[in-house]
Amino acid sequence: MDFSSLVLMEKDNETGFITKELGSFQVSEGAEYVKKFFVLNGIVNLYFDTNKDVEEWEYSAIYDLFNYDIFKENDFEIEDVLDEYNPTFLIKFNYVEDYNIMKEKIEKALGLIDLTMEKVFNDIKGKEEEYM
Repeated sequence: MDFSSLVLMEKDNETGFITKELGSFQVSEGAEYVKKFFVLNGIVNLYFDTNKDVEEWEYSAIYDLFNYDIFKENDFEIEDVLDEYNPTFLIKFNYVEDYNIMKEKIEKALGLIDLTMEKVFNDIKGKEEEYM
């Protein structure tokens, strides 16, 4: 699916309901992996996954070979979301009201997502025997 924009919404801390739109950001590569995107308590929460169903062996291989460090090196917090069917990750970063700063940060995050997902799928090729 081609995406043209992601809309950043604010969630209420107590109810979990969406309270308002904080901005719409034109995007390209990487957006197809995004599953949830919102601000909670001043922190942007961006959930992403493999954008396709994976086999059982691929699930473990992806978590083993995924490059977490590239996100940390670029000032993103990253964690696994283990209660999903496919490998899923959450990156967090501070929300700022300056549209241009947020746009740059979101573009950076999406670029890293695209890069790391392509790399991990290439890295797991031929490793089925190791993970069976």
